[in-house]
Amino acid sequence: MGCGSCGTGGTDNGLPKGCGNNGACGVGSGCGKMPVFDWLSNMRLPDGQLGFNCVEVRFKNDRKQYYKNSNHLPLSMGDIVAVEAQSGHDVGVVTLTGELVRIQMKKRRLTEESDEVRKVYRIANEKDVETWRSVQAKEQETMMRARRIAVNLGLEMKISDVEYQGDGNKVIFYYTAEGRVDFRMLIKEYAAAFGVRIEMKQIGYRQEAAKVGGIGSCGRELCCSTWLTDFRSVNTTAARYQQLSINPQKLAGQCGKLKCCLNYELDSYLDALDEFPSLESTFETEKGKATCVKVDVFKKEMWFTYENSGTNWHKFSVSQTHEFLSLSKSGQKLPALEDLAKDMTETKKVSVDVIEENSLERFEKKSRNRNKKFKKPNNGSAPNRESASKRPRKTKQRNPAPKNAGKDEPKNATQPAAGKNKPKPNHSKNRNKRGPQNRNEKD
Repeated sequence: MGCGSCGTGGTDNGLPKGCGNNGACGVGSGCGKMPVFDWLSNMRLPDGQLGFNCVEVRFKNDRKQYYKNSNHLPLSMGDIVAVEAQSGHDVGVVTLTGELVRIQMKKRRLTEESDEVRKVYRIANEKDVETWRSVQAKEQETMMRARRIAVNLGLEMKISDVEYQGDGNKVIFYYTAEGRVDFRMLIKEYAAAFGVRIEMKQIGYRQEAAKVGGIGSCGRELCCSTWLTDFRSVNTTAARYQQLSINPQKLAGQCGKLKCCLNYELDSYLDALDEFPSLESTFETEKGKATCVKVDVFKKEMWFTYENSGTNWHKFSVSQTHEFLSLSKSGQKLPALEDLAKDMTETKKVSVDVIEENSLERFEKKSRNRNKKFKKPNNGSAPNRESASKRPRKTKQRNPAPKNAGKDEPKNATQPAAGKNKPKPNHSKNRNKRGPQNRNEKD
């Protein structure tokens, strides 16, 4: 299917061409602004009823109008049609047919008998399409010449876009300006330069950004050029509620105004701030009056500092702040902010991971403990020192016989003499002493 809105003429080798129309294609393939999917296209009306007799036609950018199919032409989405204009005829692309057009017209409060609903003349022939694409090719050059003429006349305005009518008998100049502009000399210059009927339409800066298109700071295509049609007023109050820094370079969009996305999450922030006390809340302390300087909506925390010296900030939870304000209203003077913050950190409960659920080394520790278990002696041999040291000590211990005792050594050499007050022998020293003696005896 050829792209009628931009005149690219379809695809080459199965690959789509770039439309160069900033995403406002008229074929209804999803790249246009606010496309409507005809989910009733495969359904038939009961009892042989005829479908709705109007169609939706899209022109350059996001301009859409509704026309009456009085000749009952077999129109479908993507067809290029010649429609009635104020003078002559215009050429556009059908983007919607059937019962969904009735719903769209009802939203705009239009009926089949409205004056704004004109007629569809015919399906565009080769001559209509050729004339239409030739005048579209001149739009960029016309816009540059129009800007130069406006600058030479000293007018404080900017020509944002130019749109030719399908038959080439009329051209629409879209412009932006701060105030009113005197067009008497300008229209005469344009008529003499271009030789067609001139129409001037003033648009806002947001509408200009929607026509030009671009990529926002979020990395996606601009909302105004893809789906946003209702341009609501945005002020800095929305940024303050969301705790954003009032920096014009960060808050402004490509249109030079505040970003429309500042209003998207404003209601959620307002609901979250209902639990917080007023940002102007104050309470008396021993060192002076404490005022709020910052709020964290996500962590539900508030920062306070002294009214006279605001260098050190102290954070408290919302529940603690409510408690401080209630005590202050009762006439009680609170301790200093430093003491309050210190007390809160001391009384704060610290969660202990008893079962070590959050530890990545919990499995390794278990394997280590298994290796350290006591091993039973084999064939009556004595246990190793590491396991023996972990045994519970008994109150009365007897000195065991030496491990490597020789035959010539007396049996009672290591036993203590009988007596109550004699000191107990040190087994570790005895072991160290016996070792070399036994080795010498064996040698």
